[in-house]
Amino acid sequence: MIEAVLALAILAVIITAASLSFLNLAAKYRLEKAVGEVRTALVSARAKSILNGRRFRVRFGADFYRIETYDKNSGLWLPDASAGIEGAAVTANNAPVFTPEGGVTNMATIKIFNGWGAYKMTLAITGRIKIARLPS
Repeated sequence: MIEAVLALAILAVIITAASLSFLNLAAKYRLEKAVGEVRTALVSARAKSILNGRRFRVRFGADFYRIETYDKNSGLWLPDASAGIEGAAVTANNAPVFTPEGGVTNMATIKIFNGWGAYKMTLAITGRIKIARLPS
């Protein structure tokens, strides 16, 4: 009987340690998914700008992004697409504007983070996206 109780106690400790490890992995994968979503939004805005011959920009909120296109007639930025970002928060120092030539004005540094860690994305004037994991 004592052996069975001891075996169950050891098993409970192992299961608890494994579940904590899986919870930590879930946060990691949510963060990586959010980084992928932001990168995809930037690449999409650049491609739309080149293909349509118009300026597009990407604006960020704490948990969403919005792709907007510039309407020359009204002089306003009109919404094109938007989506929520789950599992991470986003901050940006600027809303990058992609030109029909593929370049960027209003270059931006974007930080994506959650409890597991953080990534920094920077946009070069050429439209290149650099992604770096920030040290914990």
